[in-house]
Amino acid sequence: MFAMVYDGPGLPHFREVDDPTIRDSTDAVVRVDTATICGTDLHILRGDVPEVEPGRILGHEAVGTVTAVGSGVRTLRAGDRVLVSCISACGVCFSCRQARYGQCVGGGGWLLGHEIDGTHAESVRVPFADMSTHLIPSGISDEQMLMLADILPTSFEVGVRNGAVSPGDTVAIVGAGPIGLAAVMTARLYSPSHIVVIDIADARLAAARELGADSVLNSRRDDVTAIIAELTGGRGVDVTLEAVGVPETFELAIDLVRPGGHVANIGVHGASASLPLQDIWSRDLTITTGLVDTDSTPRLIELIRSARLDPTPLITHRFDMDEFTDAYDTFARAAETGALKVAVARAKKEER
Repeated sequence: MFAMVYDGPGLPHFREVDDPTIRDSTDAVVRVDTATICGTDLHILRGDVPEVEPGRILGHEAVGTVTAVGSGVRTLRAGDRVLVSCISACGVCFSCRQARYGQCVGGGGWLLGHEIDGTHAESVRVPFADMSTHLIPSGISDEQMLMLADILPTSFEVGVRNGAVSPGDTVAIVGAGPIGLAAVMTARLYSPSHIVVIDIADARLAAARELGADSVLNSRRDDVTAIIAELTGGRGVDVTLEAVGVPETFELAIDLVRPGGHVANIGVHGASASLPLQDIWSRDLTITTGLVDTDSTPRLIELIRSARLDPTPLITHRFDMDEFTDAYDTFARAAETGALKVAVARAKKEER
């Protein structure tokens, strides 16, 4: 089969590799029907995730069709249409019993495209398949479900839920990339009084408005601190969600929150950021970080099924699987191309 392979820092290579097979009794093999690219994949390509070894197939987000299951798999059968979660969970370790699947110590966690071969391929081996996939209800499209592999549960769990967004809150989201925009969508589920989105790209700020942001600020032009102070009567926002992953945006998130407020870091950081404890030790702040657990995925599926949530506007570009290299290039040059999320689908003729 063909796959996008990380061969060291730089561009990935679309080349032929061995087909995946069942290795453990709890495995399934899934034919990838539609996949998407994450900002974390770009971090890997820049060398920011050194534990990813050359030769690794990239990707951790996909929907597909089960083609084989191990003898220990109980809930899946060949032909089932499934979401492949970005997190694999053994289901029985200390962390999994607390629904902290991202911290699984029984052989799971973030495996796909990280410690084992991922989803940017024609097929993928999924460990702990009963716990690490979700059946797709009828009436939900591949593209709707695809956004539940990572981006929506990440924004919801690591951002909105960790940040304790509540009705009537003023929320500032720093970063209008895909995760920041998903945070707009999922924060609205809790009826905040005002959502402010901050970025440097006007196109992404326009997308934030379309998805429900009440105010947008371009930090290259606007005095963000002064505008937030005016908006909140000098108090600061109740919750800030950091959705970029660079020191400056984390530090801005700290500056904008009120005493007693919450700062939820969602962004993937590749460098140290300062924490000015000398200034904030007395402000009673709650600062959280996290890797997604995906325990919210069933609830998010129900919200999509009941038409309370539709993440498909996040997808701006679509490619066939033999155009995977073009998809990576488009996504990596988002400032030029306007890409938010890309969908890479198996060509219809391949399904016949």
